Amino acid sequence: MAKYKNTRRLKSIDGVLMGAGGEYSDFQAIQDMLEADALENECMSGLYDSQERNAKETWNYLRAVMYNRRNKMKPLWNDLVIAGLDEKKEPFLGWVDKIGTTFQENLVATGFGSYLAIPLLREKYRADMQEGEARALLEDCMRILFYRDCRASNRIQIAKVDAAGDILISDPYELDTQWDSEAFRAPVADLDGDGGW
Repeated sequence: MAKYKNTRRLKSIDGVLMGAGGEYSDFQAIQDMLEADALENECMSGLYDSQERNAKETWNYLRAVMYNRRNKMKPLWNDLVIAGLDEKKEPFLGWVDKIGTTFQENLVATGFGSYLAIPLLREKYRADMQEGEARALLEDCMRILFYRDCRASNRIQIAKVDAAGDILISDPYELDTQWDSEAFRAPVADLDGDGGW
């Protein structure tokens, strides 16, 4: 949201990338829960044959957490995107919502992006895209979302998970936008002023 310019909604926890839309304090609670679980796994690794949780396991764990919280009438008000590698070291991308609904897909989005960005991604996505092309496509989607949502900010972050499972999250940066279109300057309906009340 435009109110909070530097909030970061992408987080890497225990080799899994998580992005969130929705209530920021609930996102922080989910982060704390996953970090505590990762610490417990690390501390118990000497006693048991434990392994780092992969992206698919984290996705399933969060599905259960979100469903459980929903049933207790205390939902965590977030839609989450989980990315990383699964148990076979294959790329994984999954989505979890506030009531525990999940799905896996090559393209996922939360919030307004589910309506505006997904159709654009489906039209322009190719499996053989270079990183620069993929970044440009994501920036185009985020720019369209910024233009169409009055509460949005043009300050974004982009993250990637490479084939080795390494996660890179960019620092927040501002998209270039253009507001000099003739449609923005022309009077509406040939009225004096801007055509408003």
